[in-house]
Amino acid sequence: MTGINVACIGELLIDMYCIDVDVSLKDGDNFKKMAGGAPANVSATIARLGGKASMIGKVGNDSFGDFLVETLEDYQVDTSMVVRDKSLPTTMALVSLVTGGERDFQFYRGADKNLRMTDFSLTDVMESKVIHFGSATALLEAPLRETYFSLIKRAYNEKKFISFDPNFREDLWKGNENEFIELSREILAYTDFIKVSDEELVILTNEDEVSSGIAKLHQFGAKIVAVTIGEEGSIISNGEKYEVVPSKSIEAIDTTGAGDAFVGAVLYQFSNRLNEEKAISVSDFNYLKEVTRFANYLSAEVCTKVGSLTALASIEEISIS
Repeated sequence: MTGINVACIGELLIDMYCIDVDVSLKDGDNFKKMAGGAPANVSATIARLGGKASMIGKVGNDSFGDFLVETLEDYQVDTSMVVRDKSLPTTMALVSLVTGGERDFQFYRGADKNLRMTDFSLTDVMESKVIHFGSATALLEAPLRETYFSLIKRAYNEKKFISFDPNFREDLWKGNENEFIELSREILAYTDFIKVSDEELVILTNEDEVSSGIAKLHQFGAKIVAVTIGEEGSIISNGEKYEVVPSKSIEAIDTTGAGDAFVGAVLYQFSNRLNEEKAISVSDFNYLKEVTRFANYLSAEVCTKVGSLTALASIEEISIS
């Protein structure tokens, strides 16, 4: 673990892609497996860009678990804290692509939910300068939810830079949306950086006006807020001012993993600065805009290919102009 700058905790899962063109899951017949899971995508993005990242999570003691660990290792992600569960299979998500690269999701929950604090070395985690919490499944139930909150509080007490992506999935929280909101707001009290989509901004704040929603996230405790707004780019805010940072024009094929790539690109830049013993200055708005612009471009590149990990670009492949 020595030298790992960013530790990512959460789900590592199989995305089973429907390869039939423009059909829903109900109508799809042909599927292809790919590695996925939001925090895993973030860790791979950081490593692909040349940074150092580790993954903290749980997979089944099965062939899919082998595939996921080997895939992350191929991206040079540290997997020493990815553990195997003998009682549950690897978590799986079925994904189909419809018009405009949007997705139809269905989850089959497995081993990721069983991650416990005793499954990994807390000392090793705290060697990281940045700890990222991705929560597509992490807030759903114990023991993962308990592990998540225990780790985030410990990281806060040790003054680590804390990143949070709520990653709301309607199918997972149907009927329990208020619980998702309450848990996410609790986490915001510890958060240095949060990335939300424009839809998640409304869900978490109950504000239709973007500026009011961003202000609420800051009131809940977030220091730096990024709101992704699709092809328009993203909004970055430091609590005093905010600005739309444009992206580049592309033809979207698959938006899967675009938000994760954005987060990974942001944390790659933040971790580099922290590794140089420089603080992340919330008041340095020009720096935050530069970070966001780079993240926008990487995120756009991901949308031009199918898959999340398989679509990642290296830092040499990113053209910012």
